[in-house]
Amino acid sequence: MKTELKAKFLQHILNKKNENEGFTLIELLVVIIIIGILSAIALPSFLNQAAKAKQSEAKTYVGSVNRAQQSYRIENTSFASDIGALEIGIPTTTPHYNYAIGGASSTSTLFTALAKDATSLKSFAGGVVILGTGQTSAAACQTTGVSAAAPAVTLSATAGGSCASEANNMR
Repeated sequence: MKTELKAKFLQHILNKKNENEGFTLIELLVVIIIIGILSAIALPSFLNQAAKAKQSEAKTYVGSVNRAQQSYRIENTSFASDIGALEIGIPTTTPHYNYAIGGASSTSTLFTALAKDATSLKSFAGGVVILGTGQTSAAACQTTGVSAAAPAVTLSATAGGSCASEANNMR
């Protein structure tokens, strides 16, 4: 009799397991709610990182143009007045920024990177000036917040290049 009881007990346990397969509606709803909460937390962080990646393009271009202008000025009597003359392969426009050289002379030059999307991107500017000693001084600035206007760069033969109060030095 004992073996018969054992066999029925095991059969009963096996049948119980087959009846409890799958997830309940409550379990599925809890998982969906948790995924929604995690997505709501992660999305702003992801969007911020995407904006930083787009802005790194402009930062790199401002620094490259400043260095190229310094090299160009050594070889010529003035700074380049257009990006093509520098021969560094930087376009005048990209999907996120418009680039331009403005006010190039024999003593100073200014380069701007204006954001096309003023609601999520900062704008940048840079400049190079010849100091009274014959050396060059460069400045690279960014707006403090998102903006389509370039930050103000001050270029002085005595004080060098610096950012205006409403702009930050690029880091």
